[in-house]
Amino acid sequence: MKGFAIGLALTVFVQVASGQLSHTWVSDQGDGTYKNPVLHADYSDPDAVRVGADYYMTASSFEDVPGLPILHSKDLVNWRLVGHALPRLQPEAHFAVPRHGAGVWAPSLRYHNGEFYLYYPDPDFGIFLLKAKRAEGPWSEPVLVAAGKGLIDPCPLWDDDGKVYLVHAYAGSRAGIKSVLAVKRLSADGTSAARDGVLVYDGHETDPTIEGPKFYKRNGWYYIFAPAGGVPTGWQLVLRSRSVYGPYERKLVMDQGTTAINGPHQGAWVTTPKGEHWFLHFQDKEAYGRVLHLQPMRWVADWPVIGEDKDGDGKGEPVLRYRKPDGLRGGRIMPPESDEFNGVGIGLQWQWMANPKAIWAFADPGKGVLRLFSAPLPDSARNLWDLPNALLQKFPAETFTATTKITFRPNPKINERAGLAVMGLSYAALALKSEKGVLSLVYLACADAGKGRPEQESLLAASVPSTVFLRVTVDTGARCRFAWSTDGASFTDVPPVFAAVPG
Repeated sequence: MKGFAIGLALTVFVQVASGQLSHTWVSDQGDGTYKNPVLHADYSDPDAVRVGADYYMTASSFEDVPGLPILHSKDLVNWRLVGHALPRLQPEAHFAVPRHGAGVWAPSLRYHNGEFYLYYPDPDFGIFLLKAKRAEGPWSEPVLVAAGKGLIDPCPLWDDDGKVYLVHAYAGSRAGIKSVLAVKRLSADGTSAARDGVLVYDGHETDPTIEGPKFYKRNGWYYIFAPAGGVPTGWQLVLRSRSVYGPYERKLVMDQGTTAINGPHQGAWVTTPKGEHWFLHFQDKEAYGRVLHLQPMRWVADWPVIGEDKDGDGKGEPVLRYRKPDGLRGGRIMPPESDEFNGVGIGLQWQWMANPKAIWAFADPGKGVLRLFSAPLPDSARNLWDLPNALLQKFPAETFTATTKITFRPNPKINERAGLAVMGLSYAALALKSEKGVLSLVYLACADAGKGRPEQESLLAASVPSTVFLRVTVDTGARCRFAWSTDGASFTDVPPVFAAVPG
């Protein structure tokens, strides 16, 4: 495999221009109600803030580039992807190759004194800050606020007396400890954290893996909203205290209850101009990623109740369908899916698996094409999991069909491949392969790619034209069926059904 160069792992969806109504998943039912998830795509660890009549949201992006997506909404249901706060991961040389599971973990987004503050953790380097006058950017270069391994999930709080604080968690894989939360003082400009903080909560006994804290103040109470119990099956916890450093009381305010929404937790409390309260959080759906839900929220005796509290015990469970926030009006839109490559640059939905090089891609809006230039596989690459120049986007729905037209013009002096892949810890792909001047079509499959297992290749057609159409249909349960065509009308199915997995 080291002799090949890989052009892309490409996914192009049903023709929907940026900002138009999706053909794959629409939360807004058009009758004053919405269904969850509001975004059936991987927006992990969301945080959001209201500025006037506008809502802005960000999410974890891990090793994907650009990082820290910025989304905008008028009604908390319909979201438009408007940019990214982090065009390249830092340090640049470190992220020149894929660093799966590293990079940008749970961020926090706040608006203070006319500026957006976006704090994000890199579990291997520390906590960083970006600032911007407009959420769409431009954003400042990252500033290291607190250096150290295992410092994760930061969130600031500007107190009434002008003091600034930061709450954060710890990653056990780096810090050697987890399930505890700490509060530190921040400098007045928010760019530097005190070296030592105060541990304000120990969740080892009742709330293991407590993390992702969000800091608020209301009615003289300090609140820390935090998930616990782990990603797939956890719950939403709220802590409160009259003092910023505690002691904190705890209350479980939402869990799965009788619903099918597993592990509903980690997110953002937002208000509306009419005084309603809402909570955005994620649900882990394995191969589909951590999808975004919206829950109603109310306050009872200075404790929040999130979702529906059917038995009146103060603990809610998620809603599947509910009325939209009162008084908020937004058009029915979703983040972009398809890309006709007829604009300047590639669409905001695309991300690379590492910091990209300028020579990897050229968008030609005059022709409506994206030209991808192949690059040699790194010597350390074991399979496509280690490929930096893979161009990817999120699954946009539970079921959908992705089709791309590829014209392959390989360099006859070297062996190259290009194709359509479903990437994850295991992956499958259709690829055009050039070897000794002959173009063939192959099916690639790699189980446990993240563990370095070898890729398996099956020949589908010994000779194919330079232009082909590649397609994957994703059914319920993330079961993927590939097909190919030479005319875009009549497709030949590829027999294996691939079960996509997280990645």
